Amino acid sequence: MGVLRPWARYWLLVVAHLLALGLGAVVLQALEGPPALRLQTELRAELATFQAKHGACLAPGELKELLGAALAAQAHGVSSLGNGSEDRNWDLPSALLFTASILTTTGYGHMAPLSAGGKAFCVVYAALGLPASLALVATLRHRLLPVISHPGAWVAAHWQLAPSRVALLQAAGLGLLVASIFVLLPALVLWGLQGDCSLLEAIYFCFSSLSTIGLGDLLPSHGHGLHPVIYHLGQLALLGYLLLGLLAMLLAVEIFSELPQVRAMVKFFGCSGPLTAEDQGGILLQDELALSTLPPTAPASEQAPAC
Repeated sequence: MGVLRPWARYWLLVVAHLLALGLGAVVLQALEGPPALRLQTELRAELATFQAKHGACLAPGELKELLGAALAAQAHGVSSLGNGSEDRNWDLPSALLFTASILTTTGYGHMAPLSAGGKAFCVVYAALGLPASLALVATLRHRLLPVISHPGAWVAAHWQLAPSRVALLQAAGLGLLVASIFVLLPALVLWGLQGDCSLLEAIYFCFSSLSTIGLGDLLPSHGHGLHPVIYHLGQLALLGYLLLGLLAMLLAVEIFSELPQVRAMVKFFGCSGPLTAEDQGGILLQDELALSTLPPTAPASEQAPAC
């Protein structure tokens, strides 16, 4: 494998990525195709039953027009079903959650602008806000990475472990910590508070949110007639969860990307050449963190003379 030219390595990576896409599509088609077909059959049966029961009171096509209008409104997050507090979309907490989903690129899809001015504002807001959010995340990452790296440097200095093993232990510990605090614990809370949500669905929602997938098929408290104060507090909690959880997820990804195994794989698919300034900066930062935990050396005058 090492004799492959760089262009061959790139094509190998592209082909592997395409195969992964195809494999994912085949697996999802096999898993989701039968349930979707069964749900479609049940929906058509319900519609046929309704038309047979109330067909004399409805003109042909009126029911389809009503359902079409309701589904078109639902696509923008507007629903006339029920009178719960979640039906009021554009109050301040809901708007804050919507802007957070834009700046974190989560994009749940539960709300969407209806007016031309709102759509134009979203374009400008995202174009200006996304670079600002990336700059903020980069600054926080630069400040927090040395703090996270100190335990690994302390372990390396006191237990005399190999740097590769220390990096692996540090990545595993941070991964377990992020998974416990920002995935498992919120999923347990969501599972306990929302009765129609299973534990797997709660974990699925938390992970899709922190990975910025944001499919929007699951939303906390959606469909429940909660008190407005409780509902808005839940939206604000979700806002804070998105901001803090996304930062924790990015820090974990950064730590994992520094693993020797990951670096070796990147180097295999990359061009061989001198170290870049970014790589040298990362190496110097790791050396500084390691040296900062070492005990001070004795002065030169106190050291034994060389033979």
